Amino acid sequence: MPLRHCLSVALLLLSAWASAAPSVTIASPAPLPADDARPRVFLAGSIDNGRATDWQAEVSAALADMDVIILNPRRADWNPAWQSSTDEPEFVRQVRWELEALEQSDVVLMYFAPGSQSPITLLEFGLHAREGKLLVAAPEGFWRKGNVDITADHYGVPRFATLSSLIQATRMRLNALAAQRGDATDTNTTAGNDPAQVH
Repeated sequence: MPLRHCLSVALLLLSAWASAAPSVTIASPAPLPADDARPRVFLAGSIDNGRATDWQAEVSAALADMDVIILNPRRADWNPAWQSSTDEPEFVRQVRWELEALEQSDVVLMYFAPGSQSPITLLEFGLHAREGKLLVAAPEGFWRKGNVDITADHYGVPRFATLSSLIQATRMRLNALAAQRGDATDTNTTAGNDPAQVH
């Protein structure tokens, strides 16, 4: 009888594990999904023509167990020789993809990596600061940390000191969205664990 009980428990655990849908990552320039109601999180932040560390991979791995769509603007085929011009088709395609993905996102995780310049991320920060979907981290060492911090505080954008606390806050925000929609997205973050929000 104990063997039968163990097998039943094992099957129950296996079915629960199998039913937990993993995240799906859509990287630019892949088409954005049209009919998918899962929460969407856009990974805004430092890329600097590929010179910035690939922090997006760390975030994607940390959100892999959640039933969400991750929108990643970092392109594997990006060519730094492409001109920043409306006459450069791939550049135009990238900018339009990012604008559309940002508009479709429920959550925008925004990370300003220390040592990066991130001019496009600063532009996106200004565009979306009033929408209530931004979560931001500008750690020590980001050259415009003061500007980001003051603007975030002015518009009530939650800000965090580290990428790890930003990831935790993103998980909590996605869980809150899933709860509003009646879904169970995450089993690894409890609502009471408030990450180290700076303000």
